[in-house]
Amino acid sequence: MDFGSINPVLLVASLMVAATPIILAAAGELIVERAGVLNLGVEGMMITGAIVGFIVTAHTGSSWAGFGAAALGGALLSLLFALLTQFLLSNQVATGLALTLFGLGLSALLGQGYNGIKAPEFAKIDIPVLTDLPVVGPILFGHDPMVYIGIALIAAIWAFLKYSRAGLVLRAVGENHDAAHALGYHVMRIRTLAIMFGGACAGLGGAYISLVRVPQWTDGMTAGAGWIALAIVVFASWQPWRLLIGAYLFGGVTVLQLNLQAAGFAIPVEYLSMSPYIATILVLVLMNAGRAPGSLGRVFHASR
Repeated sequence: MDFGSINPVLLVASLMVAATPIILAAAGELIVERAGVLNLGVEGMMITGAIVGFIVTAHTGSSWAGFGAAALGGALLSLLFALLTQFLLSNQVATGLALTLFGLGLSALLGQGYNGIKAPEFAKIDIPVLTDLPVVGPILFGHDPMVYIGIALIAAIWAFLKYSRAGLVLRAVGENHDAAHALGYHVMRIRTLAIMFGGACAGLGGAYISLVRVPQWTDGMTAGAGWIALAIVVFASWQPWRLLIGAYLFGGVTVLQLNLQAAGFAIPVEYLSMSPYIATILVLVLMNAGRAPGSLGRVFHASR
């Protein structure tokens, strides 16, 4: 075992990259759940975004076009979930699970012929003086733009929920949809928009995996990232900044287990690969989660 080969600075810098797809997907799901909807289809939307973004990038040569297509693909798939749960009043849990299975199957179908193909490199932001700073430079600067977009998204969601009227309405719908409806708010419209926003974010998270993190297409490459995003929303007690901490915790364990494998740590590789998910479960068990939105997962019918 060679623990000297593990560079702590590069370890921390890598965890920011590893956490980014989780941050993007979990941020969208946080908005969905604050609106009172439980969408378990995050994994399906992520894998759909991963393949749609990869296909568009492979044909256009533009990663930004790929990210845009991934967000659109995730939003359209989530619109199907919104139609089934908000207008046809299907069970949210069952529909979310079906959405995940549908997304996995759809991505495998669309991805035929793209396995093993490399995505174009997504350029990093290089700030001349700041990137060259010791320790701080590699950790905070020199990442690709999506790393900073993920952090900015968390800040924007925090400000939206805390200070905007629209955020207050969204929270009111999530806490008591009947009272919000009585006050004249269009509950189904608000929830549909929240669901589509969550789908777009999940699509971006999936595209980040296929375009930046790996970067290539393989079937099932999200590998449970959508489920981790769902768990981290609970870990964060539906609070944006705590969500960022949870995502970095998961990213840190993921990167650490890869470094331990490279250092020849005397534990079977299967156990090391399990460690990020085990750590997430332990944190959820040990911590005391906050109160969920009052109407989370409940069916709303305007005629009642």
